[in-house]
This record gives sequence, structure tokens and C-alpha cells, in this order.
Amino acid sequence: MAINLQKGQRENINAPKFTIGLGWDTNSSSTGSAFDLDASVFILGEDKKILSDQHFIFYNNLKSPNEAVVHTGDNLTGDGDGDDEQIIVDLAKIEDTATEICIVITIHDAISRGQNFGQVRNSFMRILDTVSNEELLKYELEEDFSIETAVEFGRIYKRNGEWKFEAVGMGMKGGLEDYLKKYN
Repeated sequence: MAINLQKGQRENINAPKFTIGLGWDTNSSSTGSAFDLDASVFILGEDKKILSDQHFIFYNNLKSPNEAVVHTGDNLTGDGDGDDEQIIVDLAKIEDTATEICIVITIHDAISRGQNFGQVRNSFMRILDTVSNEELLKYELEEDFSIETAVEFGRIYKRNGEWKFEAVGMGMKGGLEDYLKKYN
């Protein structure tokens, strides 16, 4: 049975290989342009900086070195039920120098399209055991981000040799470039 997390809550990840599923719907009030939400992953070291350019996983770089983190592809619309984008993580393949995996969702071209997370609903992130397909954790983003165009959904971090998940739910008015500046 999955554990439903609240913002700030932390939980152990007891699966060495898991899938991060991300989903969302857009409000029916249209901005005149389609929404394109993008999942990105930053693999960080002790210094909270990205290990290398190859450790930034997004729609133009779908795999980390050693394929420890693999993005299954960009969903341009978010239509339909279930996961809109998925990221597969194999902790057995990740570098020893990696201490954190940050999961961020941004709205592509949000400023020029006049879009923000206040127009997005039913946003969630879940972690599934890749072997059994059992849902282990779920975090539903319940806040109304009326000006934010990017959200750090959660982070997976190593503490005392164990990997844990923290539900972050922190919005930012900016885009992918802002997260790159933060983690570079």
C-alpha cells in the first residue's frame, strides 16, 4: 500500500530500482496555447551542485552516465490519465559521489505563453517499485502556485547509506535555466 506524503514529509525508499511517475492536468480555461510540462532531474553531489552536464536529465538528455537515471521521453500535452512522464532510477548504477536527485517540473515557454502552475491541477509524483510495479510513495501537489512556472516536486537523498524521499513542493517564478544556475 502506498504512503501518501504531505509537503515536507520524508520516507525511506526500499527499492533499489524504481520508477518516478509524474502526472498533471491543465485547467479548462485556455491561454490560447497548449501546455507542455517537462520533468527534469538533477543529480547532485555533497556540495549541492550537479556532478556534470551529463547528470542533468531532461528531454534533450534522456540518460545519465551508466544509465542510473533514464527519462522515458517528453509528453507534450499531459492528456490522459496516469503518469504523463516517467523517470527510471537504478540506485545500484549511480555514482558513489551522488548524494541527491532533485525532481523538477517546468512549463515550457511559460512566460511567452502566459502560463503558470495556477492553471495546472491534479499534479502528483509517485514512486513505484520497478520490479513489482507496486506504488510505494505518492505526493500530490495541493498548493495553488499562481505565479510560479516551475516546481521542485521532491528530492531523493542519501543519508547514512540509505536513500530517502522528501516531498518538497517548492515553486519558483522562472524556468529550467534558473534551476541550472542554482545547481551549477
